Amino acid sequence: MWASLIAVIGTLTGALLSGLLQHRAVHTERADARRQALRRDQLDAVTALAVAVSDHRRTMWESRQAMLAGADAARVLELREAAHETRSAITAPAVRIRLLIRDADTRAAADEAALATYRMRDAADLDELTALRSEALAAHDAFVSCAGMALA
Repeated sequence: MWASLIAVIGTLTGALLSGLLQHRAVHTERADARRQALRRDQLDAVTALAVAVSDHRRTMWESRQAMLAGADAARVLELREAAHETRSAITAPAVRIRLLIRDADTRAAADEAALATYRMRDAADLDELTALRSEALAAHDAFVSCAGMALA
């Protein structure tokens, strides 16, 4: 009888231990999957913002250059509308950066990349526009580098 009781207790203990180990393995798998999904989402957000800022920088250059060169009003209006569209395209990835990335330096670099591009609108002449474009390019590169280090 004692042998049977010990066998039953051993079986129950083995089943319990097996269940706990399986639960722990599933929990670890889920945590790994969540971490991988977050990293993928963070990389996607950084990439989307980098592309959106680049697109807006290009359209700001074209728009402001045309305005400073005295292009016809229809062309300037067309380019200004394109710049409004590319500026709007920055909003979603900028919000995703805020929601997904905790690193304060990366968030600040993302803000500066966008703001440096927005400042191109205020250029008084082609030389200033060129300088502001260079600053925007440098801010963009700094953002990408900072994000790369934070997510490495």
